Amino acid sequence: MCGIAGIIFKNNSQPDWSRPTVSNMLDSIAHRGPDGRDIFIGEGFAFGHVRLAIIDLQNGQQPFVSFDGSCVMVFNGEIYNYLELRQILIRKGYNFKTNTDTEVLMNMYLEYGSEMLKHLNGMFAFAIHDKRTGKTFLSRDHFGIKPLYYVETVDFFAFSSEIKALYKIPGIKASVDSEMLHEYITFQFTLTNDTLYEGIKKVEPAHYIYIQNAKIHEYKRYWELDYTINESKTEEEFADELLILINNSISLQMRSDVEVGVYLSGGIDSSTIALLASKHTHEPLNCFTGAFKESIDYDETRYAKIVTERIQGVGREIYPEWTDFVSNFEHLMWLMDEPSAGPGLFSQFMVSQLASKHVKVVLGGQGADEMFGGYMRYNIAYLEQCIKGSIFETGEEGKHVVTLDSMIGNLSNLKNYTPLIKQHFSNGMFDPMDRRYFNLINRAPNAEKYYSKDFLTSYNEETLFAKFSGVFNDPKTTSMFNKMTNFDLRTFLPALLHVEDRVSMGNSIESRVPFLDKHIAELTASMPPTMKFNGGQNKHVFLKAIKNVLPKEILNRKDKMGFPTPINEWLSGPAKEYALDTLTSQKSRQRGYLNTDYIDKNLNSGFKFSRDLWGALCLETWFAKNID
Repeated sequence: MCGIAGIIFKNNSQPDWSRPTVSNMLDSIAHRGPDGRDIFIGEGFAFGHVRLAIIDLQNGQQPFVSFDGSCVMVFNGEIYNYLELRQILIRKGYNFKTNTDTEVLMNMYLEYGSEMLKHLNGMFAFAIHDKRTGKTFLSRDHFGIKPLYYVETVDFFAFSSEIKALYKIPGIKASVDSEMLHEYITFQFTLTNDTLYEGIKKVEPAHYIYIQNAKIHEYKRYWELDYTINESKTEEEFADELLILINNSISLQMRSDVEVGVYLSGGIDSSTIALLASKHTHEPLNCFTGAFKESIDYDETRYAKIVTERIQGVGREIYPEWTDFVSNFEHLMWLMDEPSAGPGLFSQFMVSQLASKHVKVVLGGQGADEMFGGYMRYNIAYLEQCIKGSIFETGEEGKHVVTLDSMIGNLSNLKNYTPLIKQHFSNGMFDPMDRRYFNLINRAPNAEKYYSKDFLTSYNEETLFAKFSGVFNDPKTTSMFNKMTNFDLRTFLPALLHVEDRVSMGNSIESRVPFLDKHIAELTASMPPTMKFNGGQNKHVFLKAIKNVLPKEILNRKDKMGFPTPINEWLSGPAKEYALDTLTSQKSRQRGYLNTDYIDKNLNSGFKFSRDLWGALCLETWFAKNID
């Protein structure tokens, strides 16, 4: 796990500022790699790397030069199946000087070129300059676990693990893309390859780029899910295979030359990871849990302790306070580069900080909700879809629809979501699938309360919907459940992984996410939607797969919280002045994006916390730390 940066110059030029600039870029991402640092200056390019040593601690230095001197690479991430790939390459005649996955990755490129990506199982972002062709090859992993940003100018193409590094390059100035701000207030992330910064793009998950003469020569998706239903397997067979694949993924991701721990919330996902990971180590597993002392509603440690005791692990807990929030929030917005998707950012950062005192690698349960269908918004969307099918006797999803009568037994799970149901059903009832899911995840209905009229003048919901619809309707499936989960895997999940990357790397540790394995994703995509969402039960096949893995107290939980943070209590109490000073400052008023009068009144009148207010606080702090 590391940080990478580089510049490719037009016409193989080499300005005298290339080395000091790449050095400055590395300074800005030094937290990603405290164990090593180096720069390579080649003909027409300059690469830099900072290293967090995980595998082959003595011989993993980068930039890495191929055995024949033809290629130079910088790589961030882990290739989990590197030992298996190494044996394939040895049989093909390759010799190895190190035990690193870095050398395996380089030789895979020499052997297969871009076709190498079909063989990789891991999380990665890398760049390889090939002197033989004069091209530079960049790619990012299947799910977007590891970040990779770039900027293209008349004279050069530059890339880095974090956006902040690109602004160390002469002539690159931080400026806001107002159109992308509209996407942020709508989704709290940006679609496709855009960022909130004018001219700064991200390589999308499962894509690669070829650069030639400092220009993008080819930009291509190399992997996508096939939703063709496998009719030959029973539910039991799918569940058994799923458990095998999850176990295999955890086994691979336990490979490390340093100690591995786990994030443990006490929920189904992280508990599954902890219980299965404990079978692949002979040492007591360090388990890291965060909670808050404000009330029992913010404390799940009792469930985490059940799992820790079951695996005879070492339980480590942290109880952050509002003072920790105030003292860390600005630094977090600097680390993030872009505003966060939710308040859990702070909680995750504090637990990562705890973990960094004990281990260098941590496994987490990220991705299970998107992979297996764990969000209650799927139930709300499907409830309407089932009513629509029952009333109009439509079959737009064919035989794979979840019927209304099959959902009745699980509708009680929605009792805490009645306000959202009322809002969702009040407008556009029975519209097409894409419009209904857009309305369900749209965060902008109350935008006029928190954002200024001038800023919202150019806001165009139909333009945003058209872009959303292009992603939502892209997979070749008629199933609304598959369309929703696919959309979240391609957009919402990378936003969450952005948080996962920054809070871990900000504390100089590596976070691994075993559920995000391409084989697990491909198997899940091939399951009938009625099976995945049987009777409206979230994660149906996953729960069937792990029913004998988890303690009954965890498996049968009805009160999972999703790592809640007492942000309402803090911002309406001891941290209110901090929020007021940030959101209604003179600088904020001059900027003109926020409706500071409404926010001022709201904060001073016993407000109730909302995602809108959180989004505004993140946005203003981001402006102050990253734009000003």
